[in-house]
Amino acid sequence: MNTPVVMMSGQAHIAMAVRATRLGAIDFLEKPISSDKLLLTVENALRLKRLEEENRQLRQKLGKHEMVFASEPMKRVLAQIERVAPTETRVCILGESGTGKELVARTLHARSQRSSGPLITLNCAAVPVELVESELFGHEKGSFTGAASRHLGKFEQAQGGTLFLDEIGDMPAAMQAKLLRVLEEGEIERVGGGSPVKVDVRVLVATHRNLEALVREGKFRQYPPAGRAFQPPTGRAKWMEAGKLFPGSNSRAATLQLAG
Repeated sequence: MNTPVVMMSGQAHIAMAVRATRLGAIDFLEKPISSDKLLLTVENALRLKRLEEENRQLRQKLGKHEMVFASEPMKRVLAQIERVAPTETRVCILGESGTGKELVARTLHARSQRSSGPLITLNCAAVPVELVESELFGHEKGSFTGAASRHLGKFEQAQGGTLFLDEIGDMPAAMQAKLLRVLEEGEIERVGGGSPVKVDVRVLVATHRNLEALVREGKFRQYPPAGRAFQPPTGRAKWMEAGKLFPGSNSRAATLQLAG
């Protein structure tokens, strides 16, 4: 039986939330809870279930991830992917839901020099705020109640490969600052850890949100505007190269914008 599970408790704490998530719960709610919040959580759980089933069926039909296209604009997009994929450039993929952001990320990884390494994904919008740091950076045994063993986060799981952070626009501001530090220094620190851990990971991110608007509202960290723009194809997609994704980042970053 593959039924989405939502845990609810009147004695909630982070260890219980972590354990519930590890056991497969998609969300953890603390009592008392409003009827609106409960209904929204149930709707999200059912929507996630439908999306997972659709994804499973598509995987069975396709067998593998592959970009299929015929238009000249998409040919130009693929040409730009071919250009940036072999580099260590970080890429931000912008576009509405259903425009193929994850497929672009998988194509970038498959055609990169890291293709033999893992491709690890994390949907930032699907992880409870209090668990984002542990999911990204991991935690040490005994770092909090219920942490019975060391847990490796997504960065360490992606060692030597690619980490794809979907819905980066939903990442909490505090975690944006910590992510920036990891991108600058190339090392993470597990929750409860006393020493940094070096990581060799290429980071790809994506969002359906308008990052420029979020920056103006103070909900997303400022990043420089595009340093150079390629000839944007008309139609479904356009590509531009950004000077950097995050301020202070040492590596170049590119922005691929997909239009619905």
